[in-house]
Amino acid sequence: MKRVIWVVWIGLISTACQESENTSEFTGNEITYALQQGSEYVVSGTVVFKERRDGTASVAVSLTGTDGTDKLPVHLHLGDLSAADADIAALLNPVDSRTGKSETLLTRLANETEVTYTQLLQLEACIKIHLADTGPGRDVILAGGNIGQSFTKSITSGRTGLGVCKSE
Repeated sequence: MKRVIWVVWIGLISTACQESENTSEFTGNEITYALQQGSEYVVSGTVVFKERRDGTASVAVSLTGTDGTDKLPVHLHLGDLSAADADIAALLNPVDSRTGKSETLLTRLANETEVTYTQLLQLEACIKIHLADTGPGRDVILAGGNIGQSFTKSITSGRTGLGVCKSE
């Protein structure tokens, strides 16, 4: 009887471990980039890229220093953070200013090109969070940071200035 209970117990543990491993939507590959303050507003944070099992990426923005009820636009721009009028590679889900959080499943760029987690890490790009979608607030960058190859190139140069966006 003890042997039967032991076998059942081991079987349950084995099944539970397999189910938790198989149900995870992520591979375990991820990278975190810092987002520096970009204006007189004291806002900074991180952006985390996580690889999903299908090769796509989940992009999670987490900011400190936000409040109110606004939705803050998040852009993935081509080029270095300091480049003015950089093209928008993708529009990400806006940050909820109450929580400082945003999460986007990124599968395609703005030009409809499919993009994988690995390809995102190879892009020369940056993330910029804006105060607003339209009006004078669209030119206010609350926080931003280089990602992918732009990050790799900027490591030796230290803090990077922020260029005004092409937000059309």
